[in-house]
Order: sequence, then structure tokens, then C-alpha cells
Amino acid sequence: MPNPIPGNLLTTAMAVMPHTDVDRALQMALSLDVPFWPQLPNYSYYEDMYVQAAEHFPGIVLDLEKRSLRFSMDKFAEELETTLMHFDEPEMFDISETYSAVYHRFLAMDLADRPAIRGQLEGPISFGFNILDQDERPILFDDTVRPFMLDFMARRINVQLARLRKLNPNAFMFVDEPGLQFLFSAMAGYGDLKAKGDLDQFFAQVERPRGIHLCGNPDWDFLLNLDLEVLSLDVYTNAEVFASYAKSIGKFLDRGGVIVWGIVPTGFEAFSQEEIPTLIQRLETIWTTLWGKGIDREQLISQGMISPATCCLINPDKERTVERAFAAVNQMAAALREKYLH
Repeated sequence: MPNPIPGNLLTTAMAVMPHTDVDRALQMALSLDVPFWPQLPNYSYYEDMYVQAAEHFPGIVLDLEKRSLRFSMDKFAEELETTLMHFDEPEMFDISETYSAVYHRFLAMDLADRPAIRGQLEGPISFGFNILDQDERPILFDDTVRPFMLDFMARRINVQLARLRKLNPNAFMFVDEPGLQFLFSAMAGYGDLKAKGDLDQFFAQVERPRGIHLCGNPDWDFLLNLDLEVLSLDVYTNAEVFASYAKSIGKFLDRGGVIVWGIVPTGFEAFSQEEIPTLIQRLETIWTTLWGKGIDREQLISQGMISPATCCLINPDKERTVERAFAAVNQMAAALREKYLH
């Protein structure tokens, strides 16, 4: 089955944005070739990516005033049976209007003419690392909670994807997994083999097209060999390391995978030091390295997209740098398409 995710250096971006104006955030998301629904934690704590993923999850203790998200094993035990009784109901796994006004605004739009659209959900590894129980222990390490969490998050992704597909048949999802960079470290407290087995089990439950976004520097061999259709990464920061994995990159592309090259920084300081030509040169340096290692030139271009390098919630000029970065992504992609696709 061909990958429905468009390549050819079209543009998209990560969902977390600093905006407090929903209309302005949506306008920016729609300015890219492949739009998405923004996540706006500065607008409301409900819009935080971890909070959105936690909706309906048994055992969650949410404090909006303190902006804290915790987990109680006692509460989990109390709520689990009721949750399991509703496991066949899509409403259990969708994001409500309370948890994202932006998502429901996006669902009301006519997006059929776009080459694709995208949604996202925090992935189980990052969610499990960041949500702590009553003993200050990540719930990822709990052998009772973890299998349920993997199943629950897979269902959440599938329900959102089904809703997005009604708007556009080429809809796809990012599973946001910043925690993957810590997954195989000695400090993680979670063994390599167990982690790999859990992620394989998780993605086997997620409907295609399956994708991961992360900004860190994980085990790239492991990540590129997962059964995914799209990988979105911060190549601005991780260029040299990523380019050294040519063999795994080649296999990923041969399977039809699409790489989203996150090349435009969204932080004020980094962005102010770059211009479109320097960013293009950065990206072409990586591509040239990979071509020199046997990666097919045409394949790399046709199975690539362009995006910002990372999300950014805090800049001295608030939303302005992020908006300028989105504009730079479009300008850069247009220049690269003119060079490589005409």
C-alpha cells in the first residue's frame, strides 16, 4: 500500500504553539501545506499536550489552578472498571471541547482540498515518563499501569485519526515522543528489551499511517527500524548524528517512509542568527552527505517534507519568532522545490 503522506518538500509543523489567540494560531497552521490543529498551553492548561492525552485516563489528578498533572494508584483502581466498561465507545478516547477548543474548530473546517492534514497525541513513553504517581515514580515503570496505558493511547490515536480522515483521506498522526531520547539511557530504569517490545506492541495497535515526532537525539537505528510511515525530527540540532545513520535511513526510505526535516529554529536567539540561504545550506549539507553514502537523491527529495525544528513556547517577542519561522519554512520549501523538483 503506497504511503498517503505527501512528500515533495511540502510543509507542516509541530502542534505546540505559544499563541493565546485561537484564530491566529489556526491561521498560522493553515498557512502550511499540511495543516494541523494547534496545541495552545498558554491559552489554557487543558491545551497542554500531556493534559490532553490524560483525558479519561483512570487515576489522573488534574489541578488547573496549580497547573499540575499527577497520578493516584488508588484512584486508578477505583476508576479502571468503569473505564473498561466504555472501551468500545469512541467518546472515551476522543478529545472533548473542554480539553481542546482548537481541535473542534479544526474539525469544523473544509480541508478536503489539502494534500493531507495532521493530528497528534502525546506518545505513551513520554506520557509514562512525565506522569508521576503518589510515590513520585513515573507510571511507565508500573507493570500494572503500563500495559493499560499502551492500549489506551493507541485507541486515542486511532479515534482521532478516524475523525480527521472524514475531513481528508490523507490524514495522518504524529505520536509526539520527546521522551524517546531518554528511553535507552542507564538512568531510565526501564530496560531496552522491554521498551522495544512495548513500542512494537503499541504501534501494532495504531492504524496506518503511523508516525513519530521528536526533537531529541534518541537511538536512531531503533527508531528508523520501527514500522512507521513518517519520522519528524529536529535536524537543525541533530544533523551530524542523524546523517551518520545512512544505512537505516536508506532502509526507512526503501519501505516508503517520509522524513519531515525540522530545519528552521523557532527560538529567538537561534532564529535571529539564520537566514533562508544558510538554512538551505545546512539541510543540503546533510543531504549531500547521505547521497554520498548511497541514498537515492530523487527518493530523498520525493519522500521528504520541511518543518520548523522544534516547538517553542517562550520568546521575548512572544508569537512573532514562531510566526516568522513558519513563514521561513514556506519560503525555504519553495526554493528547494524550485531547485530539485523543476
